[in-house]
Formats: sequence, structure tokens, C-alpha cells
Amino acid sequence: MCDYSLELVASRPAKVGDKLISTGFPNSVSRGFASLDDLNVAVCLAPGTELAFEEEVTCDAGIVFSRRLSHKVASFRQIDTNKPNRHHDALEFPDGKIVLLTCLCKGQRATVLQLPKTSVNVGVVEPAGALRVKA
Repeated sequence: MCDYSLELVASRPAKVGDKLISTGFPNSVSRGFASLDDLNVAVCLAPGTELAFEEEVTCDAGIVFSRRLSHKVASFRQIDTNKPNRHHDALEFPDGKIVLLTCLCKGQRATVLQLPKTSVNVGVVEPAGALRVKA
């Protein structure tokens, strides 16, 4: 997903193998991910998307300082979705720590490892006149 504050930014859904970079976008105070191929397009992650970072993830801890989280993998989540006009896009790390995407330091590179399973209604095609037995 892309946070509400990125609604005015061109975007596309993530694909397995995408090479991403954490960045800011024009006309937005939010940070998110863009493809290394096109830094002006936000890459939207679905909840459950798994990422592998090139280095340990760092996030802003104030105006001047940042902190290293000691992890290189994370899963995308949305938090506090019942609270409008707040950032919802976040990463969950193996130790359970959750960090908003907008708090990530810019310039961190990651690869999309896996997209979440989606529930798809698959119709069953039966031959004409076939009898379906309930279990």
C-alpha cells in the first residue's frame, strides 16, 4: 500500500525482485520506496511483503541522529489503520519491532523477496450434467 500522504505521487505495485531505495517524494513529507529504475514513482507494498536490505536498517532518531536496528530483513505491515490522517505504512522486524516507513533513513536499498499470498476465488469447472456431492 502507499500511505495517504503519497496519494499525489505516481505509484505502482511492488514485484518480486524489485530493487528499491528508501526515499522522499516531491510535494510530500512522507518517505517510502521507489524503484532504482525510476526514483519518481512510489513502489507500493502489500501487507506481508518481505524485503531484504543490503545493510542493517537505520531509522531517524532525531534531527541529527539515526539508529541501527540490527536487522536486514523485514515484512511490510500497516498499523493504526483505524486512525485517519496518520502514517500507516510500517516494517516489522524479526524481533517484533515495528518502524514506520516514514522514519527510515533515506538511501537504504532493499530487494522484494516475496509478495503475500492473496486469496483468489477459483471457480470449479464441472462437466455438464455432473452431480456435486456435499461432504
